Amino acid sequence: MKGRLILASQSPRRRELMALAGLSFDVRPSGDPEIVTENEPARIVQELARAKAHDVLAGAQDGDIVIGADTIVVQDGKVLGKPSDPEDAHRMLARLSGRTHQVFTGVCVCEKAGKETVFAEETCVSVCPLTEEEIGAYIATGEPMDKAGAYGVQGAFCRYVDRIDGDYYNVVGLPVARLYHVLRDWDRHE
Repeated sequence: MKGRLILASQSPRRRELMALAGLSFDVRPSGDPEIVTENEPARIVQELARAKAHDVLAGAQDGDIVIGADTIVVQDGKVLGKPSDPEDAHRMLARLSGRTHQVFTGVCVCEKAGKETVFAEETCVSVCPLTEEEIGAYIATGEPMDKAGAYGVQGAFCRYVDRIDGDYYNVVGLPVARLYHVLRDWDRHE
């Protein structure tokens, strides 16, 4: 990459995935409030990713490439964000129990010169039926509290994931392969 790569996210999972992909980058979290005007899941995450990226892009230098991302969990058309408290986490996990839901991650790659690529990735996740004890024990770990849908597929919740159809890393929070190929193609066309 010719310019500096900037990740507009405070997510430790996204930082780990970017490093895993061998990308050299700086982290500059967006301060943009999450305001949604869209109602389709793929459009929601694209809108939020774009807002985050553009917020950070405003303070970037010419040649810098900014990556914004946002992930949501959707069950029966209802967006499940990060839980507000343990009771909210319980409601979400009970809703996901024994069912299949979708995880959408939107990504925006942009630079000051106006070049921009925005996309969304969808992955279906099937969760095993959960007992009240399992839900309570998982919430007690504290793991669900900062994650969309109240779970982290890469953590203790892995024992309850029956099947994933699509990109596993998308469920973690960043569709790494697709992002890598977007960046590779950008580098070839500069």
